Amino acid sequence: MSSISAPTGALDLTKLEPIFETYKKLARGSLIPVLQAAQEEYGYLPTTVLETIAERTSAPISQIYGVVTFYSQFRLLPRGRHVIRACQGTACHVRSSSMILETLKSSLGVTPGGTTTDQQFTLETVACLGACSLAPVMMVDNEAHGRLRPDKILEILDKYRRK
Repeated sequence: MSSISAPTGALDLTKLEPIFETYKKLARGSLIPVLQAAQEEYGYLPTTVLETIAERTSAPISQIYGVVTFYSQFRLLPRGRHVIRACQGTACHVRSSSMILETLKSSLGVTPGGTTTDQQFTLETVACLGACSLAPVMMVDNEAHGRLRPDKILEILDKYRRK
């Protein structure tokens, strides 16, 4: 299973102790809150953290991995400092969101779901951002950027690189 997580170096697994202490009296239903708390602590769920959770909860690692891969809230790889969500909904599609996505992919050197090597950006695609009047649109962190053109992408990315 070690191939599912990015190399982490030495993790401080003692950070899990308060989490186990908090949830030790809960019944079997505590796995998701434990995973949520661990992800909050580490930013994602490295393999060693999942293995430690399996040992401490007596849950099979396959069950833990099943939960983590079923729910989209859990991440097995670290995310970038800034998360870009590129809309691929109908309104954005008809207004050339595919060109925006291609520009993002080539500018960042990643495909959707990937994180840049400098850990600055994670690129995601979404079905709809609910900002159809701004199509094509993307979000960077919690900020919407609409009426995009490929030539605006580098300017927007540079703004976040400087932050």
